[in-house]
Amino acid sequence: MSDITLSHRSARAEVALLGGELRAWREGGHDLLWSADARWWPRSSPVLFPIVGRLRDGRATIDGKRFAMAVHGFAGSQVFSVRGQSTHRVELGLISNETTRAAYPFEFDLSLAYRLHDVGLEVLLRVTNTGQCELPYAVGLHPGLRWPFAADSAAGHGVVFERDESQLVPMITSDGLFSTEQRKLPLAGRRLSLDGVLFEQEALCFLNARSNEVRFEAPNGAAIVVRADNFSHWALWSKPGAPLLCIEAWTGHGDAEGFDGELADKPSMRRLAPGLVSEHRLNLQFEPARL
Repeated sequence: MSDITLSHRSARAEVALLGGELRAWREGGHDLLWSADARWWPRSSPVLFPIVGRLRDGRATIDGKRFAMAVHGFAGSQVFSVRGQSTHRVELGLISNETTRAAYPFEFDLSLAYRLHDVGLEVLLRVTNTGQCELPYAVGLHPGLRWPFAADSAAGHGVVFERDESQLVPMITSDGLFSTEQRKLPLAGRRLSLDGVLFEQEALCFLNARSNEVRFEAPNGAAIVVRADNFSHWALWSKPGAPLLCIEAWTGHGDAEGFDGELADKPSMRRLAPGLVSEHRLNLQFEPARL
């Protein structure tokens, strides 16, 4: 399966059918997306569906039965089909099948469209409930960005939120669940200065965030702007010392410690009635350094 290449003016992107994953994004002479270097992280921008995060004991309860499901669900391991393609846009699709029903006994259609345009790269996720019962789901986009992306050093970079966010974020347990304990971040106004130490205790999860937009800023003024539509949460993730930063948009999140309920009752899951469609959009934009 060869990657699909998109182009628009000086921008380029590559998309894989496996997982529907964005594999490359280049703007203004800068390679902006993480290279999937396995020494640090072997992915580049996975699609998260039908859950986000980890399940307690790696299993979901659906109508009283237990179903095994990997972290972030199964979309990343499925092969998507091509539904439409042009020089600057591609639409991919994944429908429920025997493999997905073994972990998630629901009927769905997941559409994923990538589009290069004048002000960046748009990713559109569309979830359709093609079954006869309510569809509990969560989606997320997990783009890994190079750090630094337009400077010589990783020092001096920061993330700036569109609106004020809480300095307190949940602690993540050793098995990847959400603790009731919180940690305080060094947010200065809306800006979080970045260093590897921040990620020694796992991801920074801003639940029920007020901001629809996050700016990843380099000290020379260059920025990658990530704007989300119809997502609830932001997460920042890296590995200490790794030359990458993931800025993730989620509708749901991992299980809390002790959660033992139905998947549909898991906090922050969306519920989609039969025949309905829900759209979730992310836009990535590169702003070059100020002269």
